[in-house]
Amino acid sequence: MRIFAVSALREPPFLAARHHGTDLAAEESTAWAQSFGLITSGHRLDRLRRADAAGLAGRACPEAPLDRLRLLTDLISWLFVVDDACDEDGLGSAPTRLAPVVAGLMDVLDRHGDAGAAPPAAGALGAALHDLCRRVRAAGHPALLLRFVSRLRDYLLALLWEAANREHRRAPGVAEYVQMRRHTGGVHPSFALTDLALDGLPDAGPQAEPALLAVDTLAADLVCWCNDVFSYAKERVAPDGHNLVTAIARETRQGEAEALLAAADRFNGALAAYLAGEAALLATGDEAIRPVLTARRNWIRATYDWSLVAARYA
Repeated sequence: MRIFAVSALREPPFLAARHHGTDLAAEESTAWAQSFGLITSGHRLDRLRRADAAGLAGRACPEAPLDRLRLLTDLISWLFVVDDACDEDGLGSAPTRLAPVVAGLMDVLDRHGDAGAAPPAAGALGAALHDLCRRVRAAGHPALLLRFVSRLRDYLLALLWEAANREHRRAPGVAEYVQMRRHTGGVHPSFALTDLALDGLPDAGPQAEPALLAVDTLAADLVCWCNDVFSYAKERVAPDGHNLVTAIARETRQGEAEALLAAADRFNGALAAYLAGEAALLATGDEAIRPVLTARRNWIRATYDWSLVAARYA
């Protein structure tokens, strides 16, 4: 699938870079996951290492302080653990099975990283999530903490949507899939920590501008759709249809080859729209939004480069 992706997807025209502390962050993040009990077997340890969370974070934040790189790496590791538990270990096979876990994690988010301990009912996932929220809170940007928590709530609720689809063997249409994929991908909470890592947070006003929101959404779509094309070979055996290629094939009744090309065309069109939107924002001369655009560029490029080498979808 990598050969097809490289040939069909337009390479993002952004500078590629990798943080010098990536390897150290990988070691420390694995130890962090083990310390919270997120990894309980050799198989899961190998699975997390193959996911290469630090490789993705190091490309998304190539110039961040090391502690901020670690924070993003730990979040991505946590997201990989949750996704694998849902997709491969059966946690997401039905909403009734997933709902108690989501409720415990929502309880953690409602505490907004306060100094107390995580609620015991939240388990290992909740304890690790509480640690992430605590560290975001300690960074001293309350608005970003609220944004981070809100986006993680969206992610958890979207996992329940996936679980309901699996239980009922329901295949979502393309428009529905595209909307929900922005949340199931965990991209927006990752964007929040990338903004924190660059320490270039705009005021709430610029963040709410429609033009910047549109570019932010395009960046999230590009990250998710790039992932879908690269991971399709692994995910096409799943019956639930949670992949852009599968959603296109089922809705349009196209064959696999045509659906792959349609997904690639969608990515390429969104990249062109992103570049146009970014250029328009930069032309305004508002320097407050430049760090945010840099962060989104980094993420788009990082996902493409990480997908080329990560063993997660090999």
